[in-house]
Parts: sequence; C-alpha cells; structure tokens
Amino acid sequence: MSRSRWIIAAVLGILVLIVILQNTDAVETKFLFVTIYMPRAVLLFGTTLVGFVVGLVACRRSKW
Repeated sequence: MSRSRWIIAAVLGILVLIVILQNTDAVETKFLFVTIYMPRAVLLFGTTLVGFVVGLVACRRSKW
C-alpha cells in the first residue's frame, strides 16, 4: 500500500477510536428476540469490526 493510504487508514482508525471511547454509557440493543444491555463503545466497536470484515471479504471476492 502506498504511504498516503496508510496515513488515511491511521487517521480514520484514530477517529473511530475517539468516537468509541467517548460513548461509554450503557444502551439497550434488541437483536431478533434477545435484548442485550452493553456499553455503547462495545456496540460501536462490534459494528465497526463487522463492517471491516465484510469489506475485506468483498474486496477479496472482487479480486478473485
């Protein structure tokens, strides 16, 4: 990867980390028939992680 892509990825990573760390209050999350109480930071991190994995899979499939 070029140097500019690494810089953009680092800046985006830092911004995501700042948003996650600033949202620590508990939230109620409903998923199908289950209600889960968790810190908003955990929910944001999980959502970001799922989006990252989906992006990687989509990228690998398009190159294949």
